[in-house]
Amino acid sequence: MSRAGLDKNPREVAEMFDGVAKGYDRTNSVMTLGFDRRWREWSRRVLDARPGEKVLDLAAGTAVSTVAYAESGAWCVAADFSVGMLASGAHRRVPKVAADALRLPFRDNSFDAVTVSFGIRNFNDTVLSLKEMARVTKPGGRMVICEVSTPVWKPFRFVYMRYLLKLLPFIAKFVSSNPVAYSYLAESMATWPDQRALGELIAKAGWEDVAWFNLTGGMVALHRATKPKPKAAEEA
Repeated sequence: MSRAGLDKNPREVAEMFDGVAKGYDRTNSVMTLGFDRRWREWSRRVLDARPGEKVLDLAAGTAVSTVAYAESGAWCVAADFSVGMLASGAHRRVPKVAADALRLPFRDNSFDAVTVSFGIRNFNDTVLSLKEMARVTKPGGRMVICEVSTPVWKPFRFVYMRYLLKLLPFIAKFVSSNPVAYSYLAESMATWPDQRALGELIAKAGWEDVAWFNLTGGMVALHRATKPKPKAAEEA
């Protein structure tokens, strides 16, 4: 894949993730120096899944995060466009569904919460995917997005953009089953909207109470939002 703009070809993206599925979890841990575990833990805390709730983990990959959410007692389903990624997580005992984020195979108001970690930047249409997430979430339900973002400290931001992102494809040669794909992933990280810009896209898609906070100096950010309740229900 040659570029990482917002007009990503869904078929190419799926094929790319099929190609990196083997050893994907190990590769992530190596390339993030283990920070991926901390980021997933923060996502779990902010999502705050509860017993009896239904949670959609979108772009779930091998379902590592889905299993963590399910430990709360919630019913959690892993959904991903890459069948190869889901197959690599076949040993994880949570429901799994092959799904397109722009046409989710779920009824309106099906879930108490929806979450996506390090996947939304690969969707073909960010706002449409956010609207789809809102459609399948119950009124008053919540959304949590964990995604790469823009470091807030200017010197670190310079080093991150100029050097660290360019190192990813090189490191991937030693730890990934498909190192070429990491050139695309590095580019997608460099071109992704910053914290405020993503927050504005979330609000544009119809979510309310949008907020975010930074992890690891802003290299990653957690966004959370709530699906509005019908006005008639609020007045009642």
